[in-house]
Amino acid sequence: MAPDRVPVRLGVTGHINLTPATERLVADALRVELRRISDRPVHGVTCLAAGTDQIFARAVLDSGGTYEVILPARDYRDTIGPAGRAAFDELLRRATRVIHTGYRTSGTAAYAAANRELVLRVQRLVAVWDGEPGCHAASTDRTVRWARQRGIPTTVLWPPDARRAAPHQV
Repeated sequence: MAPDRVPVRLGVTGHINLTPATERLVADALRVELRRISDRPVHGVTCLAAGTDQIFARAVLDSGGTYEVILPARDYRDTIGPAGRAAFDELLRRATRVIHTGYRTSGTAAYAAANRELVLRVQRLVAVWDGEPGCHAASTDRTVRWARQRGIPTTVLWPPDARRAAPHQV
């Protein structure tokens, strides 16, 4: 493959609790960002969480790219409510590769490990982030900080009028 056709490895981090209107805004913003950076194909890296990660996976597919998934723990699928499980399963099936962190149980430690693994596998990072500090080691702000500490170019997207939903609304 010619060097200019080697896919750029683009990771994603971002909020899971987005309002439906914000999900549409984020999808549009991600499509614009993919077009901006994709003078060559995109290979995404995602943990496939609800919200940002799944929107990203669909945008990568729509752009003709591929993606791999880093699963934080063996029980990760079980943490997804029944309403979101079909979408998760469909996106997981479309991944070119699935990486496991080795954790058995989902939780902050597993999510942080998955985010660190993601940062190690990418050349660029896009963060759908409102700029607010998180409350645990796997928060979006921590992943952005890890990427920046490693010198990974990071783009933060938070469209005008974007809003986070309360966790019970998702």
